[in-house]
Formats: sequence, C-alpha cells, structure tokens
Amino acid sequence: MRYDAIDSSLFQLNRKRFMRKMQPDSIAIFQSNDLMPRSGDTFFPFRQNSGLFYLSGLDQEDTVLILFPDCIKEGFQEVAFIRRTDEHIAMWEGEKYTKEEASKISGIEKIYWLDEMDKILHELILLAKRIYLNLNEHDRFQSEVLSKDIRYAHQLMERYPLHKYHRSQPLLKKLAMVKSPLEVELIQRSIDITGKAFRRVLEKTRPGAMEYEIEAEIIHEFIRNGANGHAYEPIVASGKNTCVLHYVSNNKKCEDGSLLLLDFGAEYANYAADLSRTIPVNGQFTARQRSVYDAVLRVLKGARQMLVPGITVEEYHKEVGKMVESELLKLKLLDKTDIKNQDPKYPAYKKFFMHGTSHHLGLDVHDLSNRYDPIQAGMVFTCEPGIYIREEGLGVRLENDILVTDHGPVDLMAGIPIEAEAIEEAMNAEVLAQ
Repeated sequence: MRYDAIDSSLFQLNRKRFMRKMQPDSIAIFQSNDLMPRSGDTFFPFRQNSGLFYLSGLDQEDTVLILFPDCIKEGFQEVAFIRRTDEHIAMWEGEKYTKEEASKISGIEKIYWLDEMDKILHELILLAKRIYLNLNEHDRFQSEVLSKDIRYAHQLMERYPLHKYHRSQPLLKKLAMVKSPLEVELIQRSIDITGKAFRRVLEKTRPGAMEYEIEAEIIHEFIRNGANGHAYEPIVASGKNTCVLHYVSNNKKCEDGSLLLLDFGAEYANYAADLSRTIPVNGQFTARQRSVYDAVLRVLKGARQMLVPGITVEEYHKEVGKMVESELLKLKLLDKTDIKNQDPKYPAYKKFFMHGTSHHLGLDVHDLSNRYDPIQAGMVFTCEPGIYIREEGLGVRLENDILVTDHGPVDLMAGIPIEAEAIEEAMNAEVLAQ
C-alpha cells in the first residue's frame, strides 16, 4: 500500500462498537470486493469494501472477516481469512499478506487461509442463531451488477435457511457517520494532498490548456504524495461545461475569459477528500463572474456555520436554499414574482442550484449515512453550494469539507485558497514577482 501503516487500535475500536450493536447469538460476515473484470485478461484496480476495511484495515482481495461476540468456542469471537500465497503468486502479483502481517494490521489474533474457511465457518454458523450480512444500501444507488455480497447472501440463505438474517449496513451507518480522531487525521491527510494539487492547478492553468492537461496535473500531485488516486471521477469543466453537474469528459480547451470548475479529491488510505473550486482561466475574474463567485462564497460561509449538532440535514438544506434564493434575487436571476409563484415542492432557486449542499464524507465520498439522523459532533460533511446560469454558460461551485464539533464547525480545508483575491494572486504570482 502507498499509505503509512494505520494504528490497529482504530479497527479494534470499530469492531468493538459494531459487536455491541449486534443481537445475541449472532455472527457477522464481511466479504472483500470482487476483482472487477476490465477486458481480456485484466481487471480494474482493486478497491476494498469499505465495511470490511472499516472493521479490519485489511486491504487485499479475497479476504473475509467474521465477528461472533457470543461464540462459545474460545478465541473465535474475531476471525479473518486471507488468500494463501505461494511462489507463483509472489512472482506474478507480488507478495500478499502473511498471517502475521494481517494480524498486525487488523489486531485480530486468529488469521486463517481462505481455503480453510468452509469447515471453520460452517461450525461457527451452526453455533449462531442469526447471521448479519453486509450489502450496499445506499438509498440513491442501485446496480444491475450482482456484488460478491449479494451472491454470497444467496448461497448462505440456501444452505442455512432456518437462521435469521440481519442487515449490517444500518449498524455500520450509525457508527461510520461519527468519525474517530484518527479517522479525521486520515481525512485531513487526503485533504492536504488535494490542496497541494489545487495549488499546482493554479500555477499551471492558462488559456489554451486542455481540460485533461489540468486533470494530469492533479493526478501528478496525488501520486507523488502517496494517495491511492482519485476518490471519485474528477470534474475539470471549462466554459459552458461548468453548468454540467457531473461533467467528466474533460476534453475541451480552456478558453481565455472563461471559468474552470474543478471538483476532485484525493483518496488516501481509502479515505476521501472532496474539493470544488471555480477559477478564471486567464487568472482574472470578470465583473459578472466575480459577482456570481462572491454570491456562492457567501452561501458557503453561511451554510458552513449551520453544520452544528442537533439540526437535521433536511432542515439544513431548506435553510441553505433560502440563502441561495436571497443571492439570486441580488443577482437579478430571480424576482419577487418568481418567489410568489414558485412550486413549494420545487422552489424557484432550483433552476440555478439543483443539487444538495452537503453529504457525509469518509471512506466513501458519499459516505454511509442516515439522512434523517440529526447532525452530531464528529461527523464530516462537504459544504458545496453553487449557482449555474446555463443561458450564460457560467457555473460556479465551491466546496470545503467540514468537521462538526460541539464548539462549532471546523473547516478542514481552511488552508486551501478560496477567496477570489487569493485565487487571482496565486494564478498571477509569476507576473507579480517580476
């Protein structure tokens, strides 16, 4: 792995917290992600299942974690199974975990080879009454691809039909929403790398550059600083592309006088950063661009201060909508008649600000969460307002990552330039130095 070793106490704590929430006489089974075929005889780069990583730190394919807190068989409350290595695998793929390495990383004493699992797990399941399985339960995502978790669930339910089955995701969501100090440190590391990449973008962006050239500068800085790579598909959108919310083609020329909207984040130790910035391609905002930019920045600053314990995310989004509405009135993009005649289910401001302002951040850029739970200290949110004026081909989005505390929100990206003057100064540093 590219990242520094993580203290196993993080994963030990996560397992203890998870097992406390399990019902009596229950066993929980967590599978690593599939190696996803790309084409021919190749695979896409492996990315570990977030739930398994959260509970074990084991970052390797063909890994299974078993948690059985009430197991009457001594020493089998926590067990992990890993891929057996040999000289052929070592020659073609490189070394895999030894049992000792897997134990040190995870803090789990009992480590077995995966080819030993069937016999051991069969006995453990028969000692349990309930089985927890981990399926992807993101409420805004469905996939036609059957994951390893789903395939394995079908196998188990056919083999052990009289057991009671339970969902791990509701427990994981409760736990993962609140970050431990060590997790915040890992997120901060991702953010710091992302900030370095953004500063490089400020130095390199000039009229005539291709969007993909800017993307190359970003990944350059990610890799040289030990990141896994992108936490999500990067958006490098210039001109009218700034109004396409999920634009990822990144293949147009950055024209003089246009804006460049960037939405990207590094992934370090599987933890994500999520940054958005909008900069002038030639290093100088026009008066119109600046007025929209400042409006979005005011909303970000106002929204950031609302990320405090007690408020719900839905209440928060409604209040941010009112801030955006106020700014749109000032920009004369809306008038009082628009507000008076708006559909309450689809407010007038939605024409110019269509997406949510915040989402949880952690092991996934859209992290495990329950949107109906009140905000709590220890949660990490993005804060990303925007205004998109399609008729003008002008879009501005700004985004920082915020830690919620009992003493007020902490902007984890406070050190990354965001004020318009700071952006222009950084982009014109060479000229100013002459």
